[in-house]
Amino acid sequence: MVAMVSTDSLMTYLLEVILSHLVLTSALLVAALTATRWLIRDSYKVGGFSQKHVFITGCDSGFGNLLARQLDRKGFHVIAACLTEKGAADLAAEASPRLKTLLLNVTDSESIRRAVEFASREVGERGLWGLVNNAGRSIPIGPTEWMQLEDFTKVLDVNLIGVIEVTLQFLPLLKKAQGRVVNVASILGRLSLTGGGYCLSKYGVEAFSDSLRRDMQHFGIKVSIIEPGFFKTGVTRLDFIEADLQRLWTRLPQDAKASYGATYFEDYLKAQDFSMGILCSPDISKVTRCMEHALTAHFPRTRYSAGWDAKFFWIPLSYLPSFVSDFVVSALLPSPKDERSI
Repeated sequence: MVAMVSTDSLMTYLLEVILSHLVLTSALLVAALTATRWLIRDSYKVGGFSQKHVFITGCDSGFGNLLARQLDRKGFHVIAACLTEKGAADLAAEASPRLKTLLLNVTDSESIRRAVEFASREVGERGLWGLVNNAGRSIPIGPTEWMQLEDFTKVLDVNLIGVIEVTLQFLPLLKKAQGRVVNVASILGRLSLTGGGYCLSKYGVEAFSDSLRRDMQHFGIKVSIIEPGFFKTGVTRLDFIEADLQRLWTRLPQDAKASYGATYFEDYLKAQDFSMGILCSPDISKVTRCMEHALTAHFPRTRYSAGWDAKFFWIPLSYLPSFVSDFVVSALLPSPKDERSI
């Protein structure tokens, strides 16, 4: 009798082990098949690059400049908008005659209207396949108390209002082609690391892109958001950022300066130099590859995390409780040392 009970218990145990292994194996198989299907689907490309026009803002340097040359080499008709004549001339010299340049100030409605007219003549009845809203600025950026209202609006006018107005004016051309909108946000649109208008503008780009995607899906327009981590571009040039921080610090009232302490400004610059030196990647092609995929994939992604720091640190950090991200951010920057009570 005892032997029969032991045998039954052993058989039950073996069946449980086999069943658990079958469940685990099945789960892994389903996961592997799902991942394989996603990778295959993600690799499908649209055709007819030579028949497609793409309009890119902010092509003087950085992401926009590299993307324009990248797409030009693939046969796209690129319309590259630059802020300066030098930027336009330098880009044209490096590209094929197929690439067209023009001057565009995204904060000027008349400049945007002229750009739309130029693009309309170029694309004809085909319409515009792609709009890449890449133009942006970072400064003024720094502690919130150091800012005045115009410091916020300088950045918001370019990074958010400019994106909105350019998109709205180009929508009729995009609807003709059932094209793509690619908006450059940032990991700072997921996690606010500093004061000023930059983080606000990128949060706004995320929200605008989400609402635009849902509204335009009925017309065949696909909208993608690029969320780069830290890269070495004009936006992250420390000499520009530090010069502007000096301006902000100099105009602060003496009482406000005393609340931070005599060494705070220098400590802030040192911490910023150290962090940016570690974080900023020189390989901006990680970003432009995401942009290119959004324009050429049959099934473009809604969001692209560009850079290892974005994928494995900043965006995961944005999902954690606020006290965790607060701790990380506070560890990157110095703490004020109020001297007024001394």
